[in-house]
Amino acid sequence: MLLSHWIPWPAANVLTTVASTVAATELHARVSFGYGRPGLPGHLKSAVTMLVGWLVTSAAVGALAAFRPGAGLVLEQTVYLSATALVGIGRYLVLRLSVFAQRAPQKGMSDGVRSAAVCDVAA
Repeated sequence: MLLSHWIPWPAANVLTTVASTVAATELHARVSFGYGRPGLPGHLKSAVTMLVGWLVTSAAVGALAAFRPGAGLVLEQTVYLSATALVGIGRYLVLRLSVFAQRAPQKGMSDGVRSAAVCDVAA
């Protein structure tokens, strides 16, 4: 919202969305999902979720402007942050279930199959 005082709101939304998406993709891949560096394919897939998120947040703020012209900064921020929170949850689920679904091998795993020793101990 602060950037929108100097540049058009959609451009400010794009800048903040792109910056946060790049950072979030790196952090989710490395920390949240133990995937390692996401590389270009991971960032491109994540960019699709960013585009959807940008459309949702833009639609939310646009709908507020259409239905409630002259809404104050607090209401605008509430609508924007609520839409962003929903988009963030959706992005996390898509990244977890689709983009970074393959987890890094864990200890005791060999090509995705537990070793006989690990199974014997568990039994």
